Amino acid sequence: MVQPVRTLADEQKVRLQTQPHGPDRKGMGQMVLHVVKSDGMTGLYRGLSASLLRQITYSTTRFGVYEELKEVFTTGVASPSFPALIAMASTSGFLGGIAGNPADIMNVRMQNDASLPAAERRNYKNAIEGLIRMAREEGLGSLFRGVWPNSTRAVLMTASQLASYDIFKKELLQRTSMDDNLYTHFSASFLAGFVATTVCSPVDVIKTRVMSAKTQEGMMTLLKRITQQEGFGWMFKGWVPSFIRLGPHTIATFLFLEQHKKIWRRWHGFDE
Repeated sequence: MVQPVRTLADEQKVRLQTQPHGPDRKGMGQMVLHVVKSDGMTGLYRGLSASLLRQITYSTTRFGVYEELKEVFTTGVASPSFPALIAMASTSGFLGGIAGNPADIMNVRMQNDASLPAAERRNYKNAIEGLIRMAREEGLGSLFRGVWPNSTRAVLMTASQLASYDIFKKELLQRTSMDDNLYTHFSASFLAGFVATTVCSPVDVIKTRVMSAKTQEGMMTLLKRITQQEGFGWMFKGWVPSFIRLGPHTIATFLFLEQHKKIWRRWHGFDE
């Protein structure tokens, strides 16, 4: 249930981040109505297959590497420091960004397709068909287009999401009367989602525009152009749908992860 909601918000985020700056620019509510009128309700879930593929590659890699690194560097008397957690999260995020880049490109392109004129649409049937076509028509290197802004975003996302969750959880347990339960996990994950959305917003906008573009443009040229045209407000374009997308996803992810770890410990006979 989380992934369709996430895809719906992701659709609006991409549309808001790629629409031209000017008096005709639409807000989130107007964009939802525009999509429904032009593409029907199914238009709100365009790119669902690419979004699912992205989670399988990107999220699995970054969470798996992060948890493995934490376990390696955690001893019976000490746990990793905050800088160490950030370093671990950054490493896992970078690897996840590379692993998930092809699916991320497909996600952006499929969600942005309906906003293009009919003659310019790519009309991918699904994520796999889109990746095959992309490799044939644009070369294998196209699958890693925008990999640096995407990996940078993945580093920021993972560091701000995973490391901040561990810190918020630790502080809540130490400074309040809360126990290590669902309420604490929910509170820490909500705060982590807020931090991650804010930290990643500028890079997310850049990544979306690079991946959806039909022409090559240098990073500095792109930054200079959009800052001149839109001011520094471009950095938080689509923040609301980004939070609607990332907040529930972060909460559901950490609630599941905590329960999974508890079950795993009980299964292997470890103390809580």
